[in-house]
Parts: sequence; C-alpha cells; structure tokens
Amino acid sequence: MPAGWLLMPLSISYTKSLDNVCELAGDAAVDCHCAMVVAAGGDGTIREVAHGLEGSDKPLLIVPCGTENLLANELGFDEKLQTTIKTFEQWHIRPLDLGVANGKCFTSIAGFGFDGQVVKRVHEQRLGHIDYFDYFWPIWRTFWDYKFATMKVEVDGEIIFDGHCLVFVGNISKYAMGLGILSSADYSDGLLDVCVYKCASKIHLVKHSLMTVLKQHTFGSNVVYRQGRNIVVSSDNADIKTEIDGDPGPGLPVQIEVIPKAVNCIVPVDAKPAGIRIRIVRALG
Repeated sequence: MPAGWLLMPLSISYTKSLDNVCELAGDAAVDCHCAMVVAAGGDGTIREVAHGLEGSDKPLLIVPCGTENLLANELGFDEKLQTTIKTFEQWHIRPLDLGVANGKCFTSIAGFGFDGQVVKRVHEQRLGHIDYFDYFWPIWRTFWDYKFATMKVEVDGEIIFDGHCLVFVGNISKYAMGLGILSSADYSDGLLDVCVYKCASKIHLVKHSLMTVLKQHTFGSNVVYRQGRNIVVSSDNADIKTEIDGDPGPGLPVQIEVIPKAVNCIVPVDAKPAGIRIRIVRALG
C-alpha cells in the first residue's frame, strides 16, 4: 500500500443502475484526485466498473458480493473481510484482460446456447438479489425443452467447429460452482479460451456435465478447446440465446475480441481460484 494513502479523503458513490456504474467508474478513471477504486458488488457491477476503468492506470480492488462473483473467486478472494483488508495492505497488482462481445465488455465468461437460455429465464423472473436456488427451475425447464441448435465457431480466422454444440468463451478457469469449463484460462495472458461441446441431445449434455465435473472434458473427442484473440460465433438460428457474466448477452452473430491488460486489479498474493466451499458460503451469505 503506498505510503500516506490512509490519510487521503474517501469518496463513496451509490450506484443506481449498471449504466450508472460504468459512468461512475469512467469519471473516476479521469479524476486526477482519484488514486484507486474499490467496488462492492456482483459480477454485473464489477463488469461495468472494469468497463469504465478500461485503459486507466487506476487500480481496482473488489469487495465480493452477489450470488457467486466469478471474477472475485478467480482472483482468489474468499468470504472473509480480513482477506480483502490484507489484499489492500499487500498491494499486489495484476492486469486483467477484458473481452468485448459486439461492443459489450465482459470480465469472466460468455455462454452460447443452453447457458444463455438459462440466464434468460433467470433474468425474466428476477425481482432483486438472487441465489443458487433461483437457478434450479430455469435449469430444469431448459434441460427438458431446449432445442440443440447448430453454431459455427471461428477462432482467429479458423473455423474450429460447425454443428450442434454449446459454446463458452472466457477469461477465467472456473465457472459456477467451481466447474473448470475453461480450465486453461489465465485472466492476464492476453488470450480468451474457447470450449465447444459437441452436443445434439440431452444424453450428450449429461455426459458433458459429468466429464466436466470429473475434469476430463478437454481430453475427449467431443470437445474442441482453443485459445485466441478474435472469436466469432454465428448460426442460422436467430433464436439462440447468449449470456455474458451472468446477464443476457447480444444476439448472434457475436464477434468477440480481447483487450489485453485492460484493468489493473489488486489481488491476494499467490492466491488460487476459490473452491466450491467458499463459493457456497458466499452465495448463502
């Protein structure tokens, strides 16, 4: 922690909407009197803060809130306030890449197909703060009525798959409940990871889920795993749903690119992505 910072004045802003979050962060990014930004919120809030700070030298410290906070988990934060305090004191900074999907920033992951349909249903019934239980019915309904569509996936100009599939593109190694879908992802390597599950039926979906839980999915012939800087996901089916960082995403086709080292984040020293226990404790409050 830089000397003398504890003597600096503190400014607190309460957000009114996600657009307002980005606006406040953008103001902080160009404020010569702002030395750092501390953001308390879930993935959507943190995404918009990162979007507003993109390209700025202002460091960001996350105070994890929300249902699970995928990015905070990836950075190594747990549910303890002492961890956040210690992180501030140690002042260890790592750059965070950002993904941009059709002009919309994301910090963690974008999902196409089944995942996007689940998020759409959660969003439609959402009235306020949500928890894991709010996902149960949308997942159950989607499992039984989802129509497995074809998508074409291009990475850095190469078509890596064209057919029935589910697609994940992201910046973090562990998704909800600690599932390592993008197991090789590094949030500061200047690349986005792409995982394509070849999937045309419920049986395929169940098999993929089991293999992912067992951390064996990337070794199978029914999964295509790549890394790249520019990704395009398209389809003849205009009804395919998408999600970015747990919120409904743009319609297909989606062009995704990476902004390397877009934001400076203050992170725990030598921390690893949070495990399932920490994620459940945080989600349950």
